[in-house]
Amino acid sequence: MTAATDPRTDPAAAGTGPILTVQGLRVSYGRTAVVHGVDLTVQPGEVVALVGGSGSGKSTVATAITGMLPAGGRIDDGRIRFAGRDLARATEKEFRQVRGSQIGHVPQDPMNSLNPVLRVGDQIAEVLRAHGAAGRAQAREAAVALLADAGLSEPAARARQYPHQLSGGMRQRVLIAMAFACRPRLVIADEPTSALDVTVQRRILDHIEEVRARHGTAVLMITHDLGVATDRADRVVVMNDGRVVEAGTSADVLLRPREDYTRRLVAAAPAAVRRPPVDGPDLLEVRGLTKDFALPRTAGGARSVRAVDGVSFGVPRGSTFAIVGESGSGKSTVARIVMGLERPTAGEVRLAGEPVSGTGRDRGRRLQMVYQSPYASLDPRFSVGRSIAEPLDGFRIGTRAERSARVRELLDQVGLPAATAAAHPRELSGGQRQRVAIARALAVRPEVVVLDEAVSALDVLIQAQILDLLRELQTGLGLTYLFISHDLGVVQQVSDRVLVMQHGRAVETGTAADVLTDPRTAYTRELVGAIPGRRLLTPADEDPR
Repeated sequence: MTAATDPRTDPAAAGTGPILTVQGLRVSYGRTAVVHGVDLTVQPGEVVALVGGSGSGKSTVATAITGMLPAGGRIDDGRIRFAGRDLARATEKEFRQVRGSQIGHVPQDPMNSLNPVLRVGDQIAEVLRAHGAAGRAQAREAAVALLADAGLSEPAARARQYPHQLSGGMRQRVLIAMAFACRPRLVIADEPTSALDVTVQRRILDHIEEVRARHGTAVLMITHDLGVATDRADRVVVMNDGRVVEAGTSADVLLRPREDYTRRLVAAAPAAVRRPPVDGPDLLEVRGLTKDFALPRTAGGARSVRAVDGVSFGVPRGSTFAIVGESGSGKSTVARIVMGLERPTAGEVRLAGEPVSGTGRDRGRRLQMVYQSPYASLDPRFSVGRSIAEPLDGFRIGTRAERSARVRELLDQVGLPAATAAAHPRELSGGQRQRVAIARALAVRPEVVVLDEAVSALDVLIQAQILDLLRELQTGLGLTYLFISHDLGVVQQVSDRVLVMQHGRAVETGTAADVLTDPRTAYTRELVGAIPGRRLLTPADEDPR
């Protein structure tokens, strides 16, 4: 035993001091400084949430701790003390001795973090073998046990599957199993539940808490979800512009914030809004919608699966209708059928009393869609102006000069300067890219805009700005929204009526106030009960609309 890790000389190793101490950390990319003198500590067994808007530096701090700064990133100054080592000056060889075995990592996107050509059991076993925690045969058995510990049903069968054969929640549990495989002293969880619906999110966070409590593992959680931080963290560290602006217990920081930036973060968290009912005839009608998907042929197996089963609803002009439910509930399939991207097995979609079918030009002009990931939905080769003008080109609307004028008008409507037209998506922030996606959807002056998880990937400040923009556009242009979301906090804020789906069926529908504050069905009560940060979701003032 070396003096550096001897519990007689190292308080952290002895369990009497912080497991992690960051002092005066400064990080830059090239000539640009992005982290300016950050201090934070994590005690053994403690959960600390690092929160802040996009670009605040929180993920940079996490990658500096794990020695995984992107190319061009470097630590300029400061110390990162972990179990007797200064990781700020560690070599890659020293990091390999620590990563996985003593510091676990749960990344945000499981599909980008898991090897698509390796079975998930083999990937977990590889972690165990790499750190000498098990031999080849023992590692396979341990991988199955870890998947069972992560709450996956039929763990032996899951271990033989590939990542694409698992749901998002299952893949995230695989990553958690890998992070905790060697029983590390610290786990860094970077937005571990941001893309998951509320019930899966709760189960994932419950599992992290159970494993943390069982093994005494400390957790540094990077999150933009203040509700998760409120419910799950012992302490919260708030970052803005590469600096720590406030730190303390979760109750003190998020329920009684002292700093202006923290108060703005809390104020931007989704709050229930009591919206007056929107009267009038339905602009969009869905009648008896059913969708079956064919399954691969197997002996004695089912020939198809029913993703949507007899769903009906109506959306009055100028209103917002939300469809909510867990992953696999059928809500996105309904949206795709409404847009003409899928053909229904039965039922119909009507617009202003007339049936719409197929993917005809009239449907494309009257209905437009905004997707979850603006970066993925914008061609990186196109300038912003070309992306926005693309629907105008496709429908042969206007002359070249008129299209350019329409692009400038749309940029102004979504709050972007005219010069943005010359930029490319990679040069914009996430919020700016989503504004461009909204501008493109509005280019052909649609009557209905389908918003499929359009704000779920954004931090609370940018999310609040986009929701405000959507409300302003709805009021000014008379738009009708079909809002697909797993975030019930956001749904409470923006929706007039809500439809709850489970296993392809509509289980409850009504006004947002009725469904989300006084649910009738057990399933809806489970969804509402899983909303994180209920203490932050205080009713807001009456919607003036």
